[in-house]
Amino acid sequence: MKFVDEAKVYVEAGKGGNGACSFLRLKFMPFGGPDGGDGGDGGSVFLRADESINTLVDYRYIRSYKADNGEGGSGQNCTGRSGEDLYMRVPVGTMVYDDDTGELIADLTAAGQSACVAKGGRHGIGNLHFKSSVNRAPRRTIPGAEGEKRNLRLELKVLADVGLVGMPNAGKSTLISVMSAARPKVADYPFTTLYPYLGVVRVSRYRSFVIADLPGLIEGAAEGAGLGIRFLKHVARTRLIFHVVDVAPIDGTDPVENVETISNELGKYSEDLLTKERWLVLNKIDLLPEDEVESTCQEIVKRLNWQGKVFIVSGVAKQGLDDLMQQAMRYLEGQSGDAEKEDWEE
Repeated sequence: MKFVDEAKVYVEAGKGGNGACSFLRLKFMPFGGPDGGDGGDGGSVFLRADESINTLVDYRYIRSYKADNGEGGSGQNCTGRSGEDLYMRVPVGTMVYDDDTGELIADLTAAGQSACVAKGGRHGIGNLHFKSSVNRAPRRTIPGAEGEKRNLRLELKVLADVGLVGMPNAGKSTLISVMSAARPKVADYPFTTLYPYLGVVRVSRYRSFVIADLPGLIEGAAEGAGLGIRFLKHVARTRLIFHVVDVAPIDGTDPVENVETISNELGKYSEDLLTKERWLVLNKIDLLPEDEVESTCQEIVKRLNWQGKVFIVSGVAKQGLDDLMQQAMRYLEGQSGDAEKEDWEE
């Protein structure tokens, strides 16, 4: 299934049913008086977060949705049936905007959470309600109100605990494939990841976190270059960022400059991303001679003046990953206030 993280749709709530103008007519009661009933309310349009879907692709093909209208009232003071509400399923993590005003209507971050995006029209009033001592045969009614109409912009932000960022070919796809059951495309050329992959990293039997492999960023991503502008927003949802760096780039680029380039793009998109916890993951140490690994990594850290945590790993050789996963789990548990769990759970 193609990953789609943005879609625009038109929604229209149902119109309220009209009030009825009716008079009671029986064999022995030819002038029984008004008995027109009210109409039914129009159906509303709701969006509901559903964890069984993970893309907005359905809304790329069907762009218009309408709830049922309410039925009109009838004689003998019968109220019309209300229109059925329309529930549209969206992935967890969907943000809903009014496309005309830019207003944020809802942010659906939990499974089962729902939001009304277009309210159904109120029912009309029948002539029964206008009966009085001076007007015993009223012909006045109130029609049902129109339902709300809206142009919506749906924007999906992937919900993950940890996000992998880095230059194309930094080895992010290999890392997530080794650490979890996710199977992104892996090849020796850049931009193999064209949309986010989610994987569950199981540290022990009852301890796990969700990790996202986000498409590679390049210089100018915040202004629209490459794929980054489409996926920088997904980083904002994560609680921890792994900044993956290729310590021995095959294209001869400088790892330090690569780190600085990505940091600049994160800051341009949102300054909040720079304040988020970010760990430096020096990857592909298997490509270096053993006696050069430590010195090369120390030089990168020194030149960057990196103040956060640093991990030296190899996705291909599966080196250093256990410590990275354990420390990430402890950090996430500390953030959520969970008590630290012992290894007996494994």
